[in-house]
Amino acid sequence: MFVAVVPPPPLREHLAQFLEPREGMPWITPEQWHLTLAFLGSVPDAALDDLVGRLGDATRRRRQFELSLRGAGAFPDPSRAKVLWLAAAGASEDLDELVQLALNARSAANAAGATPDGKAFRAHLTLARLKRPIEATKWLRILDTYEGPHWVVNEVELIASYLHEGPKRRPRYETVETFPLHARVELG
Repeated sequence: MFVAVVPPPPLREHLAQFLEPREGMPWITPEQWHLTLAFLGSVPDAALDDLVGRLGDATRRRRQFELSLRGAGAFPDPSRAKVLWLAAAGASEDLDELVQLALNARSAANAAGATPDGKAFRAHLTLARLKRPIEATKWLRILDTYEGPHWVVNEVELIASYLHEGPKRRPRYETVETFPLHARVELG
């Protein structure tokens, strides 16, 4: 399971159109694109109700914010990339809100007994996972030209992942619960 921000369909369509002519990479399908806030691995059945309740409490304290996708990267690094990604971008207060949302989601999960992995939060959307490492500088230059449209993040999803059950033996995702964020207050 994981807690994530899922980009809306117009953004996924925009990015899919950008990637469509760029062959030679095992692109992840648009339906699976997300920004992971907390990766939980397996969640004990006994902890699920508590997790949902705590995530609901945590997200009620957070406000909506704007993001876009801009800037490419690779894990572990460009010279031996196994993952290609785009970074979350936005105003500093919006990126701060995203980081705080991730911290709150991880804290809620930990308190519910669904301990998140210990990796540092890095606001990104994974585009490709590779079986063998590659030198990815060329791909990163191409991906760096992408400038996605802005969207308002107004909810967070708790998602169950079923390994090898999706197309091409990729994971199949199922939203377990959706948590709305506070509406932004527009002044003026």
